[in-house]
Amino acid sequence: MFTGLVETLGNVVNIVDQPPGKRLVIEAPLFRDSNPDRDVKLGDSIAINGCCLTVIAINGDQLAFEAGQETLSRTNLGELIPGESKVNLERSLAVGDRMGGHYVTGHIDGVGQLVERIDDPPWANLKFSLPESLADQVVSKGSIAIDGISLTVVDVGNDYFTVALIPHTLDVTTLGKRAPGDRINLETDLLAKYVQRSLHLRDCETNS
Repeated sequence: MFTGLVETLGNVVNIVDQPPGKRLVIEAPLFRDSNPDRDVKLGDSIAINGCCLTVIAINGDQLAFEAGQETLSRTNLGELIPGESKVNLERSLAVGDRMGGHYVTGHIDGVGQLVERIDDPPWANLKFSLPESLADQVVSKGSIAIDGISLTVVDVGNDYFTVALIPHTLDVTTLGKRAPGDRINLETDLLAKYVQRSLHLRDCETNS
């Protein structure tokens, strides 16, 4: 479980084909610490652009992950370019951690696209496409995770939603460099999923 509060940007340094998946090598010096209690460990869960993956190897500041074909095809991780791409990183919650964003599972529900960006320095207003299958799970003033970033929805329609980004978010996440046409990972609010499921079951009972 995650909060959607990005801890650091990681540099994608290598991608190795391991059919049917790939091995991702990401540089994340902030996650290394001389104190063993704070240092990243093998088996740790880390959200990469909102997608939960497991640390399988550590070499200095570089962490390695394995992403299967399903993950690569259903998220934007398959579009990463070594030496160019940066990714949002967040370690999983520990018992007793403060909750600052919203509950994020690290399981991507769909991929959207940035369709419009209006910069109002130092702020920015972004409009994203939204798969219609997710529209019932997104509401104005509700929460959504975009590439693992916990954000508040401003407006929403059947196939789009908008967010307003503060300077801090633009500075410390990948959204600061996103341009129209870029694809982003989406995870809707966990509570919205339960509400939608409950309403569906109620309707089924009513119509039976």
